[in-house]
Amino acid sequence: MTEMRAVRYERYGPPEVLEVRSVPVPEPRSGEVLIRVSATSVNPVEAQVRAGGMRPMSGFRFPKGTGQDFSGEVVAVGPGVDPARVGRRVWGTKLGLGSATAAEYVQVKESLTAQAPAGYDLVAAAALPTVGLTAITATRAVRVRPGSRVLVVGASGGIGSVAVQLARVAGARVSAVAAARNAEFCADLGAEVTYDYQRLESLADAPKFDAIIDLYGASLGQYRRRLATGGRMISLASKGMGYVILSSVLPGPRVRMAMMKPKRADLDELAAAVVHGDLRSVVEETYPLDSIAEAHRSIESGHSRGKRVIRIAEGEATRVEVV
Repeated sequence: MTEMRAVRYERYGPPEVLEVRSVPVPEPRSGEVLIRVSATSVNPVEAQVRAGGMRPMSGFRFPKGTGQDFSGEVVAVGPGVDPARVGRRVWGTKLGLGSATAAEYVQVKESLTAQAPAGYDLVAAAALPTVGLTAITATRAVRVRPGSRVLVVGASGGIGSVAVQLARVAGARVSAVAAARNAEFCADLGAEVTYDYQRLESLADAPKFDAIIDLYGASLGQYRRRLATGGRMISLASKGMGYVILSSVLPGPRVRMAMMKPKRADLDELAAAVVHGDLRSVVEETYPLDSIAEAHRSIESGHSRGKRVIRIAEGEATRVEVV
């Protein structure tokens, strides 16, 4: 097989610029594996890049691909990789503005892949790598501990839904901020209380929090006032950057940002949590590859309950000979 179906776009713009094309199957280079992709998912940053919101970093070279997450099966390996890797079910994230996992095949550094959760559906698994690794980074940054009070702002989204689960498993008392319609959903994830983001005055009666994880980027000053002495707060939302900088000169605790770096050990930790029943992916909707534009439109609505997943592979994997 020399050709594959993959998503490409020739200009920045609305979701309609995304097209499924026939392109050459990539060849794994030294230290890489070639994966037949079962599924990928859509993250907000991918929609921002496609729309042209990150042009200084994403540049003006076209065509471009899209997608970061992947789950699938190794079908070929490059020089320096153990051939026994072929046939393994793997998952991970290919970070970078030039990533393109919305395709039938993708080549990835072998060191950035990990064994997918045993017995777990690969389509559901594709919803977890980027948001799961980010949530792990966030819970570590705010030092979630047993018995600590944790507030997750934007708890119903991709990262938030994982952060609530991880904090609960760590023994924390978790509260959430989300739309009122998602209160039951957040409770199912492990939140003891859910505050309506449109009625934040109710937070005035809440106990102080030892840790706050913000995934939305608005009303940061209001949340910061609910931080207990010695507490820690981070924001992972790009529109919260201004307040993050401002907090460095304001009296009181500083709001920080955290950056996720993919690590196999962290992917293994996520997989173990899935296998043990402590963590589940939350998939709002699954789309075929040809409907990826629809998935991008959906994520741009700003109302999420978990992830949008793109199903790519059908049937068994085909092994690819690399010359």
